[in-house]
Amino acid sequence: MQLQEFLDQMDRQESVTAGTEAHQYMTKLAHDAMQITAILNQSYHTPEQIRALMSQLTGRPIPDSFSMFPPFYTDCGKNTIIGEGVFINSGCRFQDQGGVTIGDGALLGHNVVLATLNHGKAPSRRHDLFPAPIHIGKNAWIGSNATITAGVTIGENAIVAAGAVVTHDVPDNAIVGGVPAKIIKFVSEDDWD
Repeated sequence: MQLQEFLDQMDRQESVTAGTEAHQYMTKLAHDAMQITAILNQSYHTPEQIRALMSQLTGRPIPDSFSMFPPFYTDCGKNTIIGEGVFINSGCRFQDQGGVTIGDGALLGHNVVLATLNHGKAPSRRHDLFPAPIHIGKNAWIGSNATITAGVTIGENAIVAAGAVVTHDVPDNAIVGGVPAKIIKFVSEDDWD
């Protein structure tokens, strides 16, 4: 299996049956990602070095306006797209096989988890994986220790409170919090403090 073939399968949200070629390729990508993140996380790197390592990890150019405070963890890396002006704080964990897109100006707090895979519910399929993408909108802010689950879209300008577990889409300009996350309120541009 080649990378593009794997990414196409993930983009089609096709399940990955345990033990198949796709599953074995997924494991290979995880080991490749562990090598790069070990380098990223082992010592200090300049912002330019961090961007270069993230570009190697994702296989895509990383904008000069991107910044991150490591450590950072992922078990794939190749299905993440990062927009302009994105900031990722320390301790974030991306399970990005299903696809992670982070819009321009988005902020991710400490220890945010983005999980794009589910396991089968039936015990006979428990080791099978079901991908679904996560989209984080422009200027969204994901608070520390929040978890975003597979298939969720976070709208533009939305805020996810610290510690929230987001299992459903969040509309533009909404503030959500709790477990599972619920809408707390909507705000307009004039309401932001």
